[in-house]
Amino acid sequence: MKEVIIKVPEEKYKFFMELVHSLGFDSVRSELGDSDEEVVENLKNGFQELKEIKAGKVKGTPVEDFLNEL
Repeated sequence: MKEVIIKVPEEKYKFFMELVHSLGFDSVRSELGDSDEEVVENLKNGFQELKEIKAGKVKGTPVEDFLNEL
C-alpha cells in the first residue's frame, strides 16, 4: 500500500474528506500531527510542569529513567 500526503484548502476540506470516504478509503487520517494550537498548549503545560518541579511541588523523572522508558 502507498501513502499520499495532500494539503487541502480549509474551505474544501469537508468536501474532500466526504469524497475520499465515498471512494472507500477507510484508513484516511485527517491530521498527521498536532495543530499549532496543540503544540502551543503542550509547550505551556511543559513549562508549567518545569516550574512546579523547580519549586519542589512535583518530583521530576531522572533522565536515565525517562530514556529507559523509550
